[in-house]
Amino acid sequence: MNIFSKKLYILTEQNDHYRQLVESYNLPNLEITQDKQDAQILLAAPPLLAECLDEFTSLEWVQSVYAGVDALVKDSLRQDYLLTNVKGIFGQQIAEYVLGYTIAHYRHFLEYREQQANKDWHPIPYTCLDSQTMVIVGTGEIGSHLATTAKAFGLKVIGVNTRGIPKPDSPFDDIYHIDELSNAIASANIVVSTLPETPDTRGIFNKQSFALARSILFFNVGRGTSINQAALLESLDQNKIAHAFLDVFEQEPLAHYHPYWSHPNITVTPHIAAVSFPEQVVKIFADYYLDWEQGYTLHNTIDFSKGY
Repeated sequence: MNIFSKKLYILTEQNDHYRQLVESYNLPNLEITQDKQDAQILLAAPPLLAECLDEFTSLEWVQSVYAGVDALVKDSLRQDYLLTNVKGIFGQQIAEYVLGYTIAHYRHFLEYREQQANKDWHPIPYTCLDSQTMVIVGTGEIGSHLATTAKAFGLKVIGVNTRGIPKPDSPFDDIYHIDELSNAIASANIVVSTLPETPDTRGIFNKQSFALARSILFFNVGRGTSINQAALLESLDQNKIAHAFLDVFEQEPLAHYHPYWSHPNITVTPHIAAVSFPEQVVKIFADYYLDWEQGYTLHNTIDFSKGY
């Protein structure tokens, strides 16, 4: 054993698979350990780690296997280590989820399936995407990938962020400041939230946000805490929202008695819009580790004060 080796502890729902993948990279000076007190590095699922974080007394760096790290950025938990998440692998999946449901809605695929079961031949007028405007709230990697893909279908794409200023080579046609959220939604046919969980994003989709909405499709693929439930249900009843596609929830799994399950204009999916494929996660970890082991600054570190 190399006395200068770094000790890695794996804490995920698929430990054996992750271990095999890490070992396949043969990373220099890296040893996988089962001793929590020896581990300097963690490859971990944040909800699992949050329950035992204090047991890792030698901890220097945590690589999350999720994009979301809200389970670890609570004020009640220690923050004396580097925390990185996975980026660059979820944009494609989110784009497929949002555009898949969007196309199915506007082209009436579900209705035609029902008609087929009844042997009913009844063409329904439809809308093409190139006449629609999509507002993406959150213009990071996921939001930007979705914007690029949506534009390939001819949609006009507006971004909403905390700066209100587009980056160079931005894929967005226009950018609104988060304080102008209700005005951005007023111009939308489709609204997609990719927001992380922070104190500022809790309940941000509220009565005021939806006040000027006009029969929009609303997607939440960010965090469940961003939605004010009463405002969402009221906006659906008033047809400010024609249909809500919800993949994330404040409490998961969603309780059996929750009104979302039975609402005719809500589609519930069990947090599957984008998942962490171990092969992609370990490739990111291996790249980060090579930098970290050589003393370089890690990219995509989480700012605990911001939560992302």
